[in-house]
Amino acid sequence: MTSQQCLWLPSPDRFIFDDDEVHVWRSNLNQAPSVIQALSEVLAPDERQRSGRFHFRKDHDQFIVGRAVLRQILSGYLKTLPERIRFSYGQYGKPALVEERDYDSLSFNVSHSHGVALYAVARARRIGLDVELLREDVATPTIAARFFSSKEAAALRALPSDQQTVAFFNCWTRKEAYIKARGEGLSYPLQSFTVSLAPGESASFLSTDRDSHETSGWSLVELSPGAGYVAALAVEGSAPRLRCWQWQA
Repeated sequence: MTSQQCLWLPSPDRFIFDDDEVHVWRSNLNQAPSVIQALSEVLAPDERQRSGRFHFRKDHDQFIVGRAVLRQILSGYLKTLPERIRFSYGQYGKPALVEERDYDSLSFNVSHSHGVALYAVARARRIGLDVELLREDVATPTIAARFFSSKEAAALRALPSDQQTVAFFNCWTRKEAYIKARGEGLSYPLQSFTVSLAPGESASFLSTDRDSHETSGWSLVELSPGAGYVAALAVEGSAPRLRCWQWQA
């Protein structure tokens, strides 16, 4: 599937899904102290305890914003107060909603990188999301050889040098989004499947060393989170229509 250029609109008055939609939200994790204090009020006790374990104030504050914004977004779909939402965690740490009322039909995923957070929300399908800041010091052949398939590593080396950083993170985010959607963590080997990565190339699965049916029931979408960032969304089933929102304090 080709990149879907999101127009990041202000928060809607009503949080409603049309058929075959996935909603993606973007937020800035760097907020004023007064906003952070207000957001901290909606966190659960265990989340407040976790925020206190961060050594650096910036990490502490960004954790509070990230979790509180997630609660606020989900509360709009669930028609409940953000502080009433409860989470459970899968074997590999993927969060989900504790089943109450229609909660089990709502799925979500979260990713953040260097002050930017993305949240994907859908109904009745698994989703995974990853966003990364472009960094040349990370996009190295050594890391590609360790985590990418041999076909991906070869495709990366074949590109012009000025395209390799974007291509590296195209590959990384697409693979990470997929394994996050599956909820299996790194127990699902990153090297066992191959995705497209060249800038301008459609986001897609190219091959797999496992059962081909494992990837055939999924769609990959390239997102546009903002200058200097790359992101991808993995969605169970056919490619969705996206609606993109900008969270505001």
